[in-house]
Amino acid sequence: MADSHHARIQVRLRELGQLFNSLDPSPFIERDLDDDAEAFIMGSARELGLQLPYEIIVHLKVAPEPSRAAVLESAVRHFFRERTAVKQRDLRLLLRRGRTSLVIGIFFLAACLGLGEFIGLTWDHTLASILSESLVIGGWVAMWRPLEIFLYDWWPLREERRVLDALAHAKVRLAPIPKEG
Repeated sequence: MADSHHARIQVRLRELGQLFNSLDPSPFIERDLDDDAEAFIMGSARELGLQLPYEIIVHLKVAPEPSRAAVLESAVRHFFRERTAVKQRDLRLLLRRGRTSLVIGIFFLAACLGLGEFIGLTWDHTLASILSESLVIGGWVAMWRPLEIFLYDWWPLREERRVLDALAHAKVRLAPIPKEG
């Protein structure tokens, strides 16, 4: 749901503790979100897009402790800031792996092309032609992974990082569950 100023993500829970991972021993403000809550918020954010800033409204049946209610926005923002940093690191590592793979692939391709050319010039036999072509194909196959990284693999990580970053800046507020009537 969206108004003219925010893309609203509405989470309905019985109590505030359901929003956070109950097994995480960290202080409340540093606690991880529950996996289901995180998946719901991320799915909703992806569905809403990045055109408007997010507002996360947590509807509760049971009013939370005032101390926890006061730091809810900080806790949620902290969680998504941490996730943003992880995705940024994942993206950086993927691109580093892509550069390394590209250098290795280029050298391997050059070696295969050179060896294939050498075999083609020195042997005049059908087997030499097959071997030469196989080396060319093998060299180009070695370029598959770096091309896959630079053409396709980085996009989803970048998009997820952008959504996480937007969630790290979201307004978060509590509201009672509306009475059905």
